[in-house]
Amino acid sequence: MEKRIIELYRRKFDDIRHEEDGIEYWYARELMTLLDYIQWRNFENVVKKGMLSCKNNGISVEDHFAGVSKMVTLGSGANREVEDYMLTRYACYLIAENGDPRKEQIAFAQSYFAVQTRKQELIEERISYIERTEARGKLRESEKRLSQNIYERGVDDAGFGRIRSKGDQALFGGFTTKQMKDRLGVQDKRPLADFLPTLTIAAKNLATEMTNYNVEEKDLQGESAITVEHVENNTSVRDMLGQRGIKPEDLPASEDIKKLERRVKREEKKLAEQSGKLTNE
Repeated sequence: MEKRIIELYRRKFDDIRHEEDGIEYWYARELMTLLDYIQWRNFENVVKKGMLSCKNNGISVEDHFAGVSKMVTLGSGANREVEDYMLTRYACYLIAENGDPRKEQIAFAQSYFAVQTRKQELIEERISYIERTEARGKLRESEKRLSQNIYERGVDDAGFGRIRSKGDQALFGGFTTKQMKDRLGVQDKRPLADFLPTLTIAAKNLATEMTNYNVEEKDLQGESAITVEHVENNTSVRDMLGQRGIKPEDLPASEDIKKLERRVKREEKKLAEQSGKLTNE
């Protein structure tokens, strides 16, 4: 996500922030608009999923979700009372976690509400983490599908390992998976992808998806034919990156994604306590 877009969203989310007695809170109906939901009933379903997540986490729902009524002016000029919710930062975070992940605003909201200080650089860092973990998850799924595809076509686990290694060698300009691990300081037993930057993970995923498509479309059989296909696809992706001056083997390693996930989970556990509690009077 571009920095200017992040800054635009940050200002919009700051504008609907309220504070009383030192407690930050947001109204669900105002948040609904920023998260690009049109109908209240659809958004209220997401709110209720957030409430369930709160309960499942062993945290009092009432402390973070408070039902309220408010008057709104209709297009005709008449006033009508509608239901709404006051939400703590933690409640907003849970709502974002349960929202439509395809919405750009949802990805931003997950980071915005997870970062207590709302500093631009911290929000950017959190969004980068989300993008990287999503890319890693997609690669994991595409490689699982490739493994299933080639197994159905007479290739065993060892053969899958050789095919994937040959693909890596094509993508990384002749460097094998082992050599790339050495370059990036990755332990032998750890997956290389857990230490790759988002761009390289996405490149590997694209090549793997291309292989999956052609293996299925052309009904390729046996290790030799599938290896040729996978090498060609990784070479094509490498050539595309090269046209933009990017060499995957020269990109620096990223933080161990497992360590990053553990740190983020620790931060999330603190969020409820840091958000304070709503009081209904």
